[in-house]
Amino acid sequence: MARAAQRSKQKSSKQQAAAKRRRPGVPPTVAKAPKPTLGSWLGAARPATLGLSIAPVAIGYGAATVAQQADLLITLLCLAVAVFLQIGANFANDFSDGVRGTDKHRVGPSRLVGSGAVAPKTVLIIALVFFALAAAAGLGIVVLTQYWWLLAVGAAALLAAWFYTGGPKPYGYYGLGEVFVFLFFGLAATLGTMFVNTGALNQEAEFGAYGIGSIAVAVLMINNLRDREQDKAAGKRTLAVLIGSVATKVLIVLALVVVPGAITALLQLAYSAVGFAFFAAIPAIPAAIIVIWGKTAPELVTALKLAGLTGLLWGVLVAIGLIV
Repeated sequence: MARAAQRSKQKSSKQQAAAKRRRPGVPPTVAKAPKPTLGSWLGAARPATLGLSIAPVAIGYGAATVAQQADLLITLLCLAVAVFLQIGANFANDFSDGVRGTDKHRVGPSRLVGSGAVAPKTVLIIALVFFALAAAAGLGIVVLTQYWWLLAVGAAALLAAWFYTGGPKPYGYYGLGEVFVFLFFGLAATLGTMFVNTGALNQEAEFGAYGIGSIAVAVLMINNLRDREQDKAAGKRTLAVLIGSVATKVLIVLALVVVPGAITALLQLAYSAVGFAFFAAIPAIPAAIIVIWGKTAPELVTALKLAGLTGLLWGVLVAIGLIV
């Protein structure tokens, strides 16, 4: 008994000594969170996909030149709205998924909140700042065009960006993320850019909207294919979770390669220079091959980057083809 008491006393003394060596307020079993780096901050903005904000605005501007009513200032404000809104949505997604615990077992690049590198409140503030910048640019468009009803459209876009993964029932958790992506990166950004330039729409803008919207959907589906098992375990029912990996891969190939290719061929009949948009197949085809045969998360990350490049390249080349 005496020996047991002595051993217990010695063990307690060691624990107390270890506690003194530890930094106050840090539990012994909790690993210290990594410090955020410039790379992690930039990664949270997801620069590989920001081309999907540039491309639809470029197409809308190209379509406006066809009508000979393009306004560079208004177009630049449209670009600001699209880019700021996407960055804000990316930080909001980082915040919402992080506090929900969805990113706890993430296989892709780590997120700021999910990794514990940054306090959720900080990420939320950054998201709100970018949303505010997008709103300011949108207000500039409204003042210049006098289309005051666009305020309601802008408010709807901000709400859609937030409730993708935010709020009590985020629609991104119910297989509707692709719908928002097609509506915003396809129809709203492309057709909206042309409309605020000209006050009207044409078929060039419509076809361009369908094409870039399709590519944007493919990018999101590649992302969700990579995270499919982890999302399923976390209760995030993306389209990839709902329809399975095989059907997801088929849809990705159709959206990334077939639909844009068909639209390029159609537009080329009237605008021969649009044919240069076929060069977007250079990154698109390897991305599709990786999606079909790839097995690991890093492979799908590569496919995601190639798909993002496809969207930027296709949109810019289509725009140039319409302009020249």
